[in-house]
Amino acid sequence: MVKNPKNIIGVLLAISLFGIVIWLAQPSPTDQQANINANLAPDTVGALVLEEKSFDFGSISMAKGKVRHQFQLKNLSSDPVVIERITTSCMCTLATFTRNGESMGPFGMPGHGAVPKINQTLAANEEVVIDVAFDPAAHGPSGVGRIERIVFLENSVGNPLEIKISATVEP
Repeated sequence: MVKNPKNIIGVLLAISLFGIVIWLAQPSPTDQQANINANLAPDTVGALVLEEKSFDFGSISMAKGKVRHQFQLKNLSSDPVVIERITTSCMCTLATFTRNGESMGPFGMPGHGAVPKINQTLAANEEVVIDVAFDPAAHGPSGVGRIERIVFLENSVGNPLEIKISATVEP
């Protein structure tokens, strides 16, 4: 009672090809393990360690101006590590690199001004400060509510290290 066997064969072939494409697109077990490992230690990249990986400012007022928090970054290895570049996820957030009282920056979001490479080498066991400033008024009246921002530390030992800040912005 099949009216056109070519149509049925075509549909079965298309379904089979679709299944093969889905199967091939799945991540390998190695990729899955890498994702699990990345989620287990988000505050460490190679030899770089943050004393705290995130900070919540709580409720902050636009009218009171910028808020800031300092993050301690340490190279735990016996080898030097280079901080190549510092960027932020939004123009309302700036980060400054400070070593022995001398600061470089502030560094912001790519596309909102120059974000040069800093290429600062951290010696073994050296500790520096990353000062993160958030301007709650940067987005104007539409910027109220919960925010989450990220500072990215590109380095010579692996994936960028992420520093996360959050707050609830009020007028």
